[in-house]
Amino acid sequence: MTKTTTTRVQTIILVEDEKELANEIKIELDRLGYLVRTASIAEAADAARVGDAALMIMDRIVFGEDSLKTLEALRKEGIKVPVLVISALSSIDERVHGLKAGGDDYLVKPFAMVELVARVEALLRRLDDVRTTKLRVGDLEMDLIEQTVHRGDTKIDLLPREFKLLEYFLRHPGQVITRAMLLEEVWQYHFSLETNVVDVHISNLRKKIDVKGVSSLIVNIRGAGFMLGANA
Repeated sequence: MTKTTTTRVQTIILVEDEKELANEIKIELDRLGYLVRTASIAEAADAARVGDAALMIMDRIVFGEDSLKTLEALRKEGIKVPVLVISALSSIDERVHGLKAGGDDYLVKPFAMVELVARVEALLRRLDDVRTTKLRVGDLEMDLIEQTVHRGDTKIDLLPREFKLLEYFLRHPGQVITRAMLLEEVWQYHFSLETNVVDVHISNLRKKIDVKGVSSLIVNIRGAGFMLGANA
């Protein structure tokens, strides 16, 4: 796995009291172009408060202290730096507790280094997505600040739910997106629901964003879901 070097080096704060594991993580992330700084729980909190961290990796228990208490305090202060919690505590209750305390992801020890790297990169991509103000696939562009959508020079008027639905597709171009994913992310239904609401909204969205005589930007993937970008 390789990482393209950029002028902006992202700093990762690592809180881990197992020296061998901390060294392995640091070596791997350093190799990929990140700047990794090891820190105590208190030092990590200070770095988060002054904006010195793009992401933090925090062991759940460090020298007998539960790092989740500090993480909860940071979240109450409005500190939003992404945090990957790593821990030998593997029960569902412990993982849920870690996420509710403010963790963005929870990785159980022991883990493969390739998985840790994948989760780190996913969290950093998510942060970049949040910072993005314009989304574009082909000639279809969405301005998140102005809340507008254009296809070429043509402005497209969307209802709020249609806008949110299209935004989700634009953030995941070329990926298969299931109805369940859309129900959870766009409608906030965190349970199984028998409904055709997704298909109805996608049909209405297609009518607005598609160009006559050109294949639809949102295509059906038989037995799986939908995909944006096949003709972009």
